[in-house]
Amino acid sequence: MPIQILMPALSPTMESGTLAKWLKKEGDAVAAGDIIAEIETDKATMEFEAIDEGRIGKILVAEGSEEVPINQPIAILLEEGEDASAIDAAASAAPAAEAKSDTKAEAPAETPRADAAEASAKPNGSTAPAASGGGEGGRVFASPLARRMAKEAGIDLARVKATGPHGRVIKADIEAALSGKSDLAPAAADKAAAPAAQAAKAVQPMADSAILKIYEEGSYEVVPHDKMRKIIATRLVEAKQTIPHFYLTLDTEIDALLKLRAQINASAPQDGDGKPAWKVSVNDLVIKALALALQRVPDANVTWTEGGMLRHKRSDVGVAVAIEGGLITPVVRDADTKPISQISIDMKDFAARARERRLAPHEYQGGTTAVSNLGMFGIKDFAAVINPPHATILAVGAGVKTPVVRGDEVTVRTIMTVTLSTDHRAVDGALGAQFLGAFRDLIENPMGMLV
Repeated sequence: MPIQILMPALSPTMESGTLAKWLKKEGDAVAAGDIIAEIETDKATMEFEAIDEGRIGKILVAEGSEEVPINQPIAILLEEGEDASAIDAAASAAPAAEAKSDTKAEAPAETPRADAAEASAKPNGSTAPAASGGGEGGRVFASPLARRMAKEAGIDLARVKATGPHGRVIKADIEAALSGKSDLAPAAADKAAAPAAQAAKAVQPMADSAILKIYEEGSYEVVPHDKMRKIIATRLVEAKQTIPHFYLTLDTEIDALLKLRAQINASAPQDGDGKPAWKVSVNDLVIKALALALQRVPDANVTWTEGGMLRHKRSDVGVAVAIEGGLITPVVRDADTKPISQISIDMKDFAARARERRLAPHEYQGGTTAVSNLGMFGIKDFAAVINPPHATILAVGAGVKTPVVRGDEVTVRTIMTVTLSTDHRAVDGALGAQFLGAFRDLIENPMGMLV
């Protein structure tokens, strides 16, 4: 029977997608695991992996056409022995039955998420299995490639969150599990925050009609929001309405840090073209210091859930990167143990691919804290909005030469002002001050980051 290829949900926030490019054409053979198309989501342009095998019988959605909701047909796949006569019936069949099947298959996955939050609060530190791609009767649906990858990596498919059509585990899910390791806890935080998020939706902003009436005598043009801007708006409103923010600000002297940075860059090896292999920025050193500060003050390396506090063992630092139309926050994994030169290399790669919207979901999801740096724009001091499910975010200003009193003498130092935004449910004032103090100690005594 012909198989409908549906628009997949390639990220948690994706509601629809656009076919950026078909990599297979009608009549082409397709094997499980083949990349058949590139799909533009709200955050990136991603590859779409085939789950079944057969032959492309008909493409229903052309490249560059309007957005298609998830779980809507985009192509028809003919199985062995089938011909074009079977296409029309399959193309006209509504996907309602499949959507119903998906709902039934994915529903059990919600229970482990809640259990994980409750288990994390137990004294023995045990955790429940992560959200899975389980189907009816406990069966796990997965593509052949995903099954092979999971087997080779020793991953239990039942513990992997499924994002493929029909609740299946696909290649991208296995890659996310390998990269994120135990980073499934944030899903519990998202679920625990759902009631508060629903309550927040009851707060209605000023209606468009009221706004347009105010400016009816003015001169303007309406620029429609793209998907990324809509998602950013939703997340920011959710963060400010559901997370009780408070802020801690202090000044740090970065003269020693700047000196160390110059020494690190001077020691960089050169490639075949005579260019240095890396060029460490102040932001790279800030990422490293923030990650080490989380290890020094582990009580601040947490995520709030209603069932219990998620205390993270790793320091995975998200870094806000401005791109056209908004921003995205790729995550530097294990930043506390990663060499500063490697952090620099990673960030250069992340920034380049972020601007091309080529980051995979596991590269910008998760993390335990984040950095937002506007110092390069000359901004001295600001407060950032927490990126759920994080409990903290550090806003970094520019380094400014400033007169400083030392004893009875006035000297000039380069001062960088930082502000820590904190979820008061998870990190209170004294703990936040301790965490920020550990960060300042590392910034002002940067050789400690090399030990």
